[in-house]
Amino acid sequence: MKIEGTHTINAPRERLWKLMIDPEVIRRILPGLESLEETPDGAYRMTMKAGVGSIKGVFTGTIRLDDLRPPEHYRMMVDGKGTPGFVKGEGSLDLVDQGDDTLVDYSGNVNVGGTIASVGQRMIVSSAKMMAGQFFTALEAEAAALHQSEITGEELSPPSHNIFVTFFRWLIGLFKRR
Repeated sequence: MKIEGTHTINAPRERLWKLMIDPEVIRRILPGLESLEETPDGAYRMTMKAGVGSIKGVFTGTIRLDDLRPPEHYRMMVDGKGTPGFVKGEGSLDLVDQGDDTLVDYSGNVNVGGTIASVGQRMIVSSAKMMAGQFFTALEAEAAALHQSEITGEELSPPSHNIFVTFFRWLIGLFKRR
């Protein structure tokens, strides 16, 4: 199935690029990610809790970044298996410079199988879009914290990304865009 969308983030493209390829940042902001370890071949081994509807579980697998063109583009390949089934996907992320803002344009294809596939494509796409929204909201908070650290010269203090904080950030962002 196809998953695509855009998200505008209040941060320069170079700052976002730096954050989006940093495994420590990814570990903090990707919803459900429990562990992310670099492997000798440049990929990352991951453990992630995820679910759609009432079908939930732990997935283990790999994430690989490819076709890196700093600071504008990369491709991500994900392959995961768990008790609810499997997920295999590939997507592109393009960062478009818009002055103080950056437009992130993402698109990809995802294949799912097993019990998780039984909930239906609409529900899976809705869950994926919700996770993307949480990811980009948390990414914007990371970019703001990095900017604040650069201005003050103080050590970077990563923001909290629990579900309630992320939801309120998303809600505030929604009202700001109107």
